[in-house]
Amino acid sequence: MASKTSKTDDWPGRRLDMAAYGRELARRRAEIEAEVGQPLDVPRNSGARRTESKRALLAEINRLAAARGFRW
Repeated sequence: MASKTSKTDDWPGRRLDMAAYGRELARRRAEIEAEVGQPLDVPRNSGARRTESKRALLAEINRLAAARGFRW
């Protein structure tokens, strides 16, 4: 969602090209996997400190995704 008060021209900081960033991440991941000889194992957030409302939200997302044959 775009800000109603800020314009992108106001940003003095560094800008990222997300497509180029994604390509670089994929390249680095492939490089590491080739070096270690197996898929890169990235640990996921355990969710041990999630609130009940967040757990309910994620459960509903999972339910809706599963109903459409997806798993995220």
